[in-house]
Amino acid sequence: MYQNSAPRPGQTLAVVAVVQFMVSLDLSVVNVGLPEIAAGLGFSAAGLTWVIHAYALTFGGLLLLGGKAADRYGRKRVLLLGLGLFGLASLLGGFATDPAQLIAARAAQGVGAAMLAPAALALLASTFPSGKARVKAFGIWSATNAAGGAFGVLVGGLLTQYAGWRWVMFVSVPMAAVALALAWRGVADTAPPVRDGRPDVLGAVLATAGMTLLVFGVVRTDQYGWASPITVTTLAVAVGLLAAFVLVERGTTRDPLVRLGLLANRSVLGANLFNLLVGAAMASAFYFVSLYLQRVVGAGPALAGVQLLPFAFGVIAGAVIAVKLGYRVAPRTLLAAGGLLTATGFAWFGLIGPDGTFVADVLAPSIIASVGFGLCLGPLVSVATTGVAAHESGTASGLLNSTRQIGASLGLAALGTAAAHRAGPAATVESLSAGYALGLSLCAALLLAAVVVALTVLRRADVPASLEPSAPGRSGT
Repeated sequence: MYQNSAPRPGQTLAVVAVVQFMVSLDLSVVNVGLPEIAAGLGFSAAGLTWVIHAYALTFGGLLLLGGKAADRYGRKRVLLLGLGLFGLASLLGGFATDPAQLIAARAAQGVGAAMLAPAALALLASTFPSGKARVKAFGIWSATNAAGGAFGVLVGGLLTQYAGWRWVMFVSVPMAAVALALAWRGVADTAPPVRDGRPDVLGAVLATAGMTLLVFGVVRTDQYGWASPITVTTLAVAVGLLAAFVLVERGTTRDPLVRLGLLANRSVLGANLFNLLVGAAMASAFYFVSLYLQRVVGAGPALAGVQLLPFAFGVIAGAVIAVKLGYRVAPRTLLAAGGLLTATGFAWFGLIGPDGTFVADVLAPSIIASVGFGLCLGPLVSVATTGVAAHESGTASGLLNSTRQIGASLGLAALGTAAAHRAGPAATVESLSAGYALGLSLCAALLLAAVVVALTVLRRADVPASLEPSAPGRSGT
């Protein structure tokens, strides 16, 4: 039973910040511990990839459903359920005694994340609908998002090296507990909007199955090439299911999973296209730089994590700058400027060689790329969710999370394949360096494509007035 209560913006922002930090950290904290996980539980080489794939599959496949559930059944309720499931799955994963148990726990983590991520973002969008408070809130969200991803590598390296691999799972348990306690007491408990129509079950099944198969087909390209019958068939079925979903949504009289008119909003469309490209580039770049530091420069897991910290601090700095400029500069301008700055950093990374060092070849481009990325994050989410009807903010948030996850999966698979082909079978320091350089150059190209989207699609988009710069002397609220 819901009881109306006054919004508590500060506590809601604290909850969303903890949630975003936890989800971002979990995306990277496990990667560093994979060799120790394989040794500890007896994973095969092929089976070990499912420690990552199981999470990506459920997270990416269920995000739209999670966003719709938040809109239909209440954001606080879905957030609490997601946090409880995520924390419990993390605890059980830490106690896993065989590969199947850990993979099941990672899949359950993904289900929990698919519930809590869009619910938290929808809460943020509705709690801070406009003005300076919104700019600041999304700046804080951007900083915690970046800090979680970058600190995940550091925390994962330190925990794996000094405490054991199980702690890369246990580390999420206290964060989930803190967020759960904060959300229980601090988030306004309001009733979800009244729905006249019944849920579109067929559309939900088609979209979820299509998204899941799409992610499944992409992440499995590390075992089956893009041209293999297994990959081609999987992706073809995924496209067919998603096409059927569009047809069903166009004619349904029920409450749709995603109202197709939402994508007719140029701001929503442009933000998601931008997000898809940036997600592909950032996930791939982080992967390539991490491997370059360890396999070419020769840093250990813990040291590599420390050396990636400037990236985290750069994103935080960029987010702070975006807050300062967000009062006077249009979001699309920040997106274009941030994209160009990030592309410059990645292009510089493309010059790495086999005799490179952290100080000479990694530090400066890391700072440039990360500050640019920080400039983009807050304005991107704000553009994608402002102006969306209140009862669809969860759906819009789930869509934005989905495009980022799909972009990351596609980018890692496609750019990873290109880098592997350039490196060849020899796997020498020289060949690995050449492969990583190619991959990072392609990341720069993706960012340039994102800038084109910002300058074309978003240039003509109907960006809400609350996101435009305030005139001198106006409060912006």
